[in-house]
Order: sequence, then C-alpha cells, then structure tokens
Amino acid sequence: MNKLKLVFATNNQNKLEEVQAMLTNFEIVSLAAINCFDNIAETADTLEGNAIIKAKFITEKYGLNCFADDTGLEVETLNNEPGVYSARYAGKENNAEENIKKLLKELGNNSNRKAQFRTAISLNISEKQYIFEGICKGTILKEKQGEKGFGYDAIFMPEGYNKSFAEMDMNEKSSISHRGKAIEKLVTFLNNYTW
Repeated sequence: MNKLKLVFATNNQNKLEEVQAMLTNFEIVSLAAINCFDNIAETADTLEGNAIIKAKFITEKYGLNCFADDTGLEVETLNNEPGVYSARYAGKENNAEENIKKLLKELGNNSNRKAQFRTAISLNISEKQYIFEGICKGTILKEKQGEKGFGYDAIFMPEGYNKSFAEMDMNEKSSISHRGKAIEKLVTFLNNYTW
C-alpha cells in the first residue's frame, strides 16, 4: 500500500528527521523535495498564524496536502519572549548560539526561570485546515548542557527531568517535547482520518 505523501513545509533538516521518525506510516517530504525554494515570509505575530501562512502557501502553489509548524520558546518572566521571534531573537541570521547568549543575558540571575516550548501545526488536507498544539513546560538553565538537539535545547530542562533537551536522544526528546505532542495529535488525527 502506498504511503500518503505529506509535505512538511520546512527546510530544517533536524525538524524533518524528528518528524519522519514519528510519522512512519506517511511519506514526509521537505520543501526541497518538491523543488520549493521560495522564501515564505513568516509575518504573523502568533505561532499559529505563521504555521497557517506556510501551509497555505504550499497548498495554493503546489496543490499538495501539507502541514507546517512554528515553534517558540516562551519565558515567563520575559513576558513570554522570545516567542514567535525565537529563531531570530538575536538578529535575522537565525544563529542559535547568539540567541542563547541573548536569552541568558536577558534573564541574568532572575530566580524565575520558568519557560515553555510551544508548537503550533497547521494541516491543510482535502481543502480543509486543522490546527494542533503541543506544549512542554520546563526551566531555563544558567548555562548550556549537552551537545545534541538544536536551537535552545542546551539550555532548556523539561519538567520532571534533571537534564536538558540537548542531553536526550531523539526518541526520548520526541516522547515529551512540544513538537512531539503536537505531532502526536496530528498522527492520531491522520490515523483516524477518512479519505
């Protein structure tokens, strides 16, 4: 039986591999695989809005079933910043190292280090749109721990653990992460979807 092909509107190889590992019953392809090299401007001021923009762009231009995500790190004491600007917090270069430095500087010695990662997924399928959300609560560490992962993983310690996302292997992280939870909702939905 042919697997259903779904475009994941991303160029981020780390994200793609994370999602492919979770959606094994589907053929998940990246933007590059459909020869989409457009720079899709994420102009919304919410995670949901950006996910919708990306998925809609692919569906309208290529006529393909597609899902897109947007993820933000929301730090309680910083009024939920960097939030929608997480990837470009320290500037447009999307430099994870600089983003981490800026966040740790902004937090300083603040004792409230509560934070959460939040992922919003927009799925466009059979001319309908569905939204899924996943949240992982935790705290911001004072310095980096671990070599795995990407983005802010090295300074984020999920609730109930004494290690950062960057100290976990992909399976462990996926089982508790914001993206993992949002993808789980997506997978449950797709597995019960009537074609």
